[in-house]
Amino acid sequence: MTAPEAAAAGHAGAIPGFPGGTAVSHLHVYDWPAPDGLSGGSPHLHTASTEGYVVVRGEGVLETLSGAGYTRTPLGPGTLLWFTPGTVHRLVNVDGELELLVVMQNAGLPEAGDAVLTYPPDVLADPDAYARATAIPAWTGFADAASAHAAMASAARQRRDLAVEGYVRLRERVRKQGPGTLDELYGAAVDLVRDKAAGWHHHWERGPRLQAETTRRHIGGLAEGDGAHLRDSAVYTADSPPGPRRTGMCGLLKVWDLDGAHPVG
Repeated sequence: MTAPEAAAAGHAGAIPGFPGGTAVSHLHVYDWPAPDGLSGGSPHLHTASTEGYVVVRGEGVLETLSGAGYTRTPLGPGTLLWFTPGTVHRLVNVDGELELLVVMQNAGLPEAGDAVLTYPPDVLADPDAYARATAIPAWTGFADAASAHAAMASAARQRRDLAVEGYVRLRERVRKQGPGTLDELYGAAVDLVRDKAAGWHHHWERGPRLQAETTRRHIGGLAEGDGAHLRDSAVYTADSPPGPRRTGMCGLLKVWDLDGAHPVG
């Protein structure tokens, strides 16, 4: 058994994964106005992961394009919702204060390329153009942190605006012609991720799959009167990397380092 397998299985001395193999981040949704006058994040979809939100502050709207067509869901403190792969989602920051806790299925997989932005069709059809439009400059190479942050924010805003451009056109087609018009986007998304997808299995195997198998073994043991796993009980915590928040697709992100988790006490 590998170290990640041992960790997910909860063996003594190993660090078990976060519940469900999920990842958690704290998101300040961008308050930058987009070309259509609405402030918020970059519209995109996930090809293999479900995403959940818990609103902790502010007011907003979640716009979605899915098999149910076009929908708008109001967001306020205490709102809980989630959506499945293929759902195009756009966070709109109504009062400039919108903050969410984001729970992401399959920790590590979205960062590996599971997300696809709603760029115009010509960009989606060209992997090199897509990569150029999506890239955010690294911190290295700048004179100071302020310069790096400004460059990253500028790139994130350009990326967001291009995604909104494609999204607005797509939204109108969905409203007029129905959700079947999403098939063109879905085909482009599959083409963009297909070469990466084979490498995604380990994110699922070391997270959700192994945690489910661990629970199965625990239940089986309990049914036989064996509670040996209870002796491995412990509390764990994870830190957030130092420095400014990351410029994510939808806002400024605080991401906990789950791979660096450690026991309490």
